[in-house]
Amino acid sequence: MSPARPTLAGNAVSEHTYPIAVIMERTALANPWLPEQWEAKGVVRDIFPPGTPERVIVHDENQMQVLFPGFTLKLHRHEAEGYYLNVSSPRPKVFVLWRMQDSLARPCLVTVSYNEGARWTDSGENVDGVPLPPELLPWIGEFVEQNYKPEPKAKKRYASSRDKGVGFHG
Repeated sequence: MSPARPTLAGNAVSEHTYPIAVIMERTALANPWLPEQWEAKGVVRDIFPPGTPERVIVHDENQMQVLFPGFTLKLHRHEAEGYYLNVSSPRPKVFVLWRMQDSLARPCLVTVSYNEGARWTDSGENVDGVPLPPELLPWIGEFVEQNYKPEPKAKKRYASSRDKGVGFHG
C-alpha cells in the first residue's frame, strides 16, 4: 500500500501526515536485577479505526509484542533538515519515544526527524530508532526536496600576514 499523498489546497500543501502503529516488544532476561527489557521493535501503517486499543500480537514465555495503533507521522517545515539527515543516512529510522506505565512500555511520540529524535534522547527519554518502512522514503524525500534549503557554506578564511594573532612579530 502506498503512503497517503499530501493533501493539496490549491497549490499549497496543507498537511503531510501518515497513520502509523508502533510495535513494542518485551523480552525476558536471565538477570535477577533486570528481569525484562522493553524496546520499540517496528512500525507499520495504521489501518485501524480511531480509538482502537493496543493489542498483544505475540506472546510466549520469552517475549511479548504489543501493537499500539493511533499514531500519526506529521511532517513540519521547521524539521526539514532533520528529515534530510535521516533519509540521507545509510539506515533511515522512525524514532519512537516511549514511557513505562502500569508495567507496560507505551509509545508516546513518533518522528522521522533525526534532530527531534536526538533532542528526545538528550533529554533523557526512552527513545528507540526502528527501520523506516520503505514506502515512506519517497514521501519524506519529496517533502525534503520541497522544504529543505541547506545553509550556504561559509567561505574559508586563511591566515594572512595582516593577521595579528599568535606568532605575530611586528
